[in-house]
Amino acid sequence: QVQLVESGGGLVQAGGSLRLSCAASGSIFSIDVMAWYRQAPGKQRELVAAINSVGSTNYADSVKGRFTISRDNARNTLSLQMTVLKPEDTAVYYCNAHTAWLGRVYDTWGQGTQVTVSS
Repeated sequence: QVQLVESGGGLVQAGGSLRLSCAASGSIFSIDVMAWYRQAPGKQRELVAAINSVGSTNYADSVKGRFTISRDNARNTLSLQMTVLKPEDTAVYYCNAHTAWLGRVYDTWGQGTQVTVSS
């Protein structure tokens, strides 16, 4: 039932920074895990960063130390602060909400936002 809308993508030079935001239509307080995924042309979608309901985080090795994921439950938003961007970070970034209820898994995805890093 939660709807997600990403924003903040764009074109940035290598070494620059960008902040992505994901706005949820409803409360995200009860969502077990919220995450950012990305998909480059011709490649599989991959997990970039995740954050659970109590604030514990996990990052892909390729972005550790450069990206920071956060969630603001009061404003029902998920953010991804990206710094020291590299051309390899170029991809469409997707917001994801993941939860389990009565033995069923629910995943909600945003439409994606393009991030392009020039060299």
